[in-house]
Amino acid sequence: MIRVAQLTKKFLVDGKPLIAVDHLTFEVHPGEVYGLLGPNGAGKTTTMRMVLGLMEPDEGFAEVEGFSSSESPNEVKRRIGFVSSTAGTYQWLTAREMLVFFCEIYGITESEAGQRVEQVADMLDCKSFLDQRCASLSTGQRQRINLARAIVHDPPTMLLDEPTLGLDVVASKVVFDYIKMLQDVGKSVILCTHRLEQAERVCNRFGLLHQGVLVHEGTLPELQQRTGQQSLVDIFLQMIEQSKAA
Repeated sequence: MIRVAQLTKKFLVDGKPLIAVDHLTFEVHPGEVYGLLGPNGAGKTTTMRMVLGLMEPDEGFAEVEGFSSSESPNEVKRRIGFVSSTAGTYQWLTAREMLVFFCEIYGITESEAGQRVEQVADMLDCKSFLDQRCASLSTGQRQRINLARAIVHDPPTMLLDEPTLGLDVVASKVVFDYIKMLQDVGKSVILCTHRLEQAERVCNRFGLLHQGVLVHEGTLPELQQRTGQQSLVDIFLQMIEQSKAA
């Protein structure tokens, strides 16, 4: 479970205070995919960094499985799998070597690491290229290995930051199937993406951020009823227009 309460982060920009995240509160339960969505500059990445324990909040807190991101950042990192569009592979290692390396980082024994690599390779259909060097893999194959890397230590929570960015339809489907698998096995998942039509397909609930503020939260039917709009795109456009008019 992920719990965020009154999370706040301020920066100085050109000598002026900027509130990047403004008293943000939400929870993500086991088996739930929570879409944390917003335009550029909404505060999504800053929120993710605070949840991961990479950035200290000015107010409030984030917890993962009961561990504080500020007070126990290493315990939090052990319990999170992180997928990012910017994550790379180690080109001179084979896919298997890379996954075993990450098992070692998380303290998994050598014998157990071999089993875990085989299990995630089965999940993500990676076995045919496990022993190829990462430099020779296609974009879709590298993404599968990054998805495998994020779950190889079997974390209870997952953070997915633009996981389909730059991927074609086939490779994107791999990510959708992966998210469905995470949900089926009871992981708590936060998905950040600009591709709102994709978020509609996979998320159970949504948190819509604008200028650091959680403007709307709920299921798609709840948001539709609250805003009078039918799609996330239309809800977003309305949210931004209302902000300009305020």
